[in-house]
Amino acid sequence: MQFAKRLEKIPPYLFAQLNRQRQALQAQGVDVINLSVGDPDRPTPAHIVQAMHQAIDDPTTHSYPPYQGMPEFRQAAADWMAHRFGVAELDPDREIIASIGSKEAIHNTFLAFVESGDYTLIPDPGYPVYRTATIFAGGEPFVMPLLSDRGYLPDLSAIPEAVADRAKLLWINYPNNPTGAVAPLEFFAELVAFCHKYQILLCHDHAYAEMAYEGYKPPSVLQVPGAKEIAIEFHSLSKSYNMTGWRVGFVAGNPIGIKGLSQVKTNVDSGLFKAVQQAAIAGFKTDESQLQQRMAIYENRRDLIVAGLRSLGWPIEPPKATLYVWVPVPSGYSSTEFVMLLMEKCGIVVAPGIGYGACGDGYFRIALTIAAERMHEAIERMREAGIRYA
Repeated sequence: MQFAKRLEKIPPYLFAQLNRQRQALQAQGVDVINLSVGDPDRPTPAHIVQAMHQAIDDPTTHSYPPYQGMPEFRQAAADWMAHRFGVAELDPDREIIASIGSKEAIHNTFLAFVESGDYTLIPDPGYPVYRTATIFAGGEPFVMPLLSDRGYLPDLSAIPEAVADRAKLLWINYPNNPTGAVAPLEFFAELVAFCHKYQILLCHDHAYAEMAYEGYKPPSVLQVPGAKEIAIEFHSLSKSYNMTGWRVGFVAGNPIGIKGLSQVKTNVDSGLFKAVQQAAIAGFKTDESQLQQRMAIYENRRDLIVAGLRSLGWPIEPPKATLYVWVPVPSGYSSTEFVMLLMEKCGIVVAPGIGYGACGDGYFRIALTIAAERMHEAIERMREAGIRYA
């Protein structure tokens, strides 16, 4: 029995590898501090859980859901977009589709629009699924380097005309995983103009829309005039509402983009459990004060880890958004080598930057998803092991 040849082109999924390494350390009796995965450690808000309980008790939620999502879910998503971003006039029937989290919708968008010989324009470093989904669809990924001296924004002028002419999708993700960078609305306008020029579907992975600090409000690409003619935006409740295991989100924007995604989804899944959609509707109505309280916890952790790393010589600034801190590795190490050093000497697991693309080598990512006390312990373990930036 043999795997399909396409799997030979797909590297092992980064987080699955890290999980195996963590388990191996724990099997040896090591007290592992896991800073590698962006899985919130806080519970899902009680009002969302209660809405789920009520929905499960209703037998009408037990049948197959509408493929595109329940009408009330899509309307709630449209209302949330209008309230949160001022993006009004989204048609819930043609311009919004429910998704089983963002990951499946991202992957299925490639299947809907990319064929053999097509390019996709993807960020590097970036979410690994952008690259692997391109390969699954038979396309060729063209990387857009995200460099610190540009604020981790891609240089559109560096994309060759011949590549842009054959590109079907351009992917962005701000606030950004893994760098924590943010993008101004003016840059989104540049992207919209570029994609209009070359008739490329602009895909914005907005998984961290509500994960920002000090009052910053990340914009939506759909706020740009004319964006809906060329762009779709992917939203997930995973990080915003501590619902990673619930697998619920939506995609909004260009009706052709939504139709293509819908055509794939109707052939590969049977929709999103109605009770989960009802719970998500409650999530959309979460009071702003609850979101602020949650982000205050992450902000405290962010400040603790940044201060701790600075005390060990790291020249880093606190990120403006996301659950991550993007950290340069000390001179003389690749990202993989340094990550292995932390595991072996300190029992600390972080994500190597190379897992997000070649431009990520030379960095590692810390996730702010464990208690502050454990983060403090991680810093002290590094200090005791003599691990410093310089």
